[in-house]
Amino acid sequence: MTAAPAGENAVNDGALAPLLAIVGATGTGKSDLAVEVAIRLGDRGIRAEIVGADAMQLYRGMNIGTAKLPVTKREGVPHHLVDVLEVTEEATVAWYQPRARAAVDDIRSRGGVPILVGGSGLYVSSVLYDFAFPGRDAEMRARLEAEERETGIAPLLARLRELDPVTAERVDPANPRRVIRALEIAELAEVGHGAVLPERPVPWSPSIVLGLQVQRERLVRRLDARVERMWTDGLVDEVRDLLPAGLQGGVTASRAIGYAQAIAQLSGDMSEQEAVAETQRLTRRYARRQVSWFKRYPDLEWLDADGDDTRTVIDRLALASLDRLSR
Repeated sequence: MTAAPAGENAVNDGALAPLLAIVGATGTGKSDLAVEVAIRLGDRGIRAEIVGADAMQLYRGMNIGTAKLPVTKREGVPHHLVDVLEVTEEATVAWYQPRARAAVDDIRSRGGVPILVGGSGLYVSSVLYDFAFPGRDAEMRARLEAEERETGIAPLLARLRELDPVTAERVDPANPRRVIRALEIAELAEVGHGAVLPERPVPWSPSIVLGLQVQRERLVRRLDARVERMWTDGLVDEVRDLLPAGLQGGVTASRAIGYAQAIAQLSGDMSEQEAVAETQRLTRRYARRQVSWFKRYPDLEWLDADGDDTRTVIDRLALASLDRLSR
């Protein structure tokens, strides 16, 4: 059954639904759970809509490597902030935040329940919590990017450690874009990333946050198998089709896990076996970082994605939303 149309919501005019957030590491089943919650709400006459919080699912055409839920499996539940950028466009959390919050406000204004779903930690946090974004300097950014191309990331990391050791400790050293952004902030004498997401974040809006988790060994096996399926399902062909659209020149899209390796395979820099193994390694590392990020959330409730209590939690989320809307 699909979610109920907005006109069928029997709620008080002034009521606002809580923001439901389903987060966790890649491969834990967040997208499927979100659709199931939306359907259960629809069974009770409450429309629910999903707001994506996955940086790479923003891109049109990047489907296989991002595990994007096919339209046929969305059960008629509207999805926002999915397939909204071309691969040549840069995805930034500063671009994403106002659009995601506008989607949340729009869903609520029509009497619906917004469900925020994704594993991109900073994107999720930008919606759930109040924090500001440091300034930008295009000339400085261009200079730092040129330095990285000429000398590699190591000298930039060393400079960041001198200027902002706290941020240097947190930033992913294998992600040049993040290192350059952190150094740009430090050189502008702005605050580091630790101040962007405070240790005690202030909620932007009333919310219920659920984290899906899978026992580490099971998750590793699941992720490794999923990467192998990506290649079997045609990731390399998907990348080949996206190259004429400018994928390789995209600042964000070209660096996505799986896509960068498929590009390397097509260019002859990696064998298929090497590309798959590298994607598996990076996916496992990314999952660890996701779990570490979400552990900082003060009110997050963890749920075993493979446990028997999933249905109970779905019903509880649905009833909590209904209760708030009925006040």
